[in-house]
Amino acid sequence: MEITHIAHVAICVASLEKSLEFYQELLGLYPKMQQTQDMALRPGSQSHFMYKDQHSQRKVANIYINETDTVPFLVLTSHPNDNIDQSPIKLDQVGITHLSLKVTDLEETVTHLLSNGIKLAGVEEDFKDNNGNIRTFFVLDPDGILVQFE
Repeated sequence: MEITHIAHVAICVASLEKSLEFYQELLGLYPKMQQTQDMALRPGSQSHFMYKDQHSQRKVANIYINETDTVPFLVLTSHPNDNIDQSPIKLDQVGITHLSLKVTDLEETVTHLLSNGIKLAGVEEDFKDNNGNIRTFFVLDPDGILVQFE
């Protein structure tokens, strides 16, 4: 067996529309597929190993870094009209704790996000090196999921 790459990372969100506004409009990622799917047709949809609760449908969007079909890509899913646990996990909890995105200019990115009302997940000094330069930073997406920029 040889693993060649990570294909995608899936994130369950409360509102696909709010998440698309964040990931597409604010961060500039590219949705390539967006649809509502009947859960009865999804593999494993009845499995308590894969889903905490049963759902009748889900909304899904595949989000790419650029206009080509780059991998890995993000899969955003939501279960409209269903009661889902909306508690995001933190860095010291079991599970995937955050998404990290590599950018060309950290200063430009943090300025862009702050000017659009996105708050840092911490104080600015937490993200600076000894010379006062931003070395990395975290923000919260609309569901409180940590997104790191490097």
